[in-house]
Amino acid sequence: MRAISLLTLIYATCLSSNVSASEEDFLKSIEGQWAGGGEVLTKIGGNKVDVSCRMQSDAQSSQFSMNGTCRALAVVTRSFKASVKASGDSYSGNYIGVSGKPSTLAGSREGNTINLNVTWANAIYGDRKAKMTIEKVGEDGLRIRTIDQDPTSGKSIVTTQLDLQRR
Repeated sequence: MRAISLLTLIYATCLSSNVSASEEDFLKSIEGQWAGGGEVLTKIGGNKVDVSCRMQSDAQSSQFSMNGTCRALAVVTRSFKASVKASGDSYSGNYIGVSGKPSTLAGSREGNTINLNVTWANAIYGDRKAKMTIEKVGEDGLRIRTIDQDPTSGKSIVTTQLDLQRR
């Protein structure tokens, strides 16, 4: 019986190391310098504004950070940054965007996409909740989206979509 328990423990240890290695490999794959563009919704029901962005992403074994800027209308520049840790299959961290205040992130990864629930520091689009996805697209692409709910219709609306390429 002890032999079976020991084998089970060894097997479980091996499985958990593979999960960690898998997360580390994924995080390392999104590390680098990125550039591209996308659209940002100014308000629910409002216009989308085209942006061009640059971002640096750094990764370690169980965490990554993003630090970038986006420019709209050739004169308006906004910075953003995020710091996220992986623990098993869970991700958590914070994001600082236009408000300059830290918002919390919590979620998990499914395939090539990190799905995060966002709790904004301030109410945005009528509440403090949103979703953020960070998706690896092919070998050299990265898509970052924020999705919010229209308070009137309850429909999900992509409020930001950035499509970046490795530089």
